[in-house]
Amino acid sequence: MAEELVATRTFPLAGAFGGSGLARLVVAGDATRLALRAGEEALGALSGALEIELPRAPLSSAMRDGRYAFWLGPDEWLVINEYGDDLMSRLGGIEAPFSAVDVSHRNVAVMVDGPGAATAINAACPQDLRLAGFPVGKVVRTVLGKAEIVLFRKEENTFRVECWRSFAPYVFGLLDQGAKDAAS
Repeated sequence: MAEELVATRTFPLAGAFGGSGLARLVVAGDATRLALRAGEEALGALSGALEIELPRAPLSSAMRDGRYAFWLGPDEWLVINEYGDDLMSRLGGIEAPFSAVDVSHRNVAVMVDGPGAATAINAACPQDLRLAGFPVGKVVRTVLGKAEIVLFRKEENTFRVECWRSFAPYVFGLLDQGAKDAAS
């Protein structure tokens, strides 16, 4: 019998570290991610099944026990579970129409933390990240350099930057240079 060969996916930022004393970069651990689309009639059931209230206000988020729900559009959310639970299996009994796609292997997240975090991100991102205009809990789909990202302000000086894994080295490099510039 022939030996079965299985490809293993390498993590694009394995061993990456960077930042400065004012803005630290930490690659977030593996997480389960769902790209979710649904109308109003499905939101209650989906929120219950996922054990997090899907936000309904533009640019808002919800957090609960390592689980995040990011509003990305009028009927679109990114749901993240840092503990890797199988979120898709929770959605089986919902009868209202919705679409859910597991995008866990598509995305990578970088945490940017410290008093220079906003400055580091703004080195390549056009968003106004002053606290008054981008408060804790705000989330937006935007760009960092030429890469699309989802940017979430978790705490006053802590941001989560979600990007596609193919752009991860580029995004990390821009953030690292921004963090170094923020310290100079």
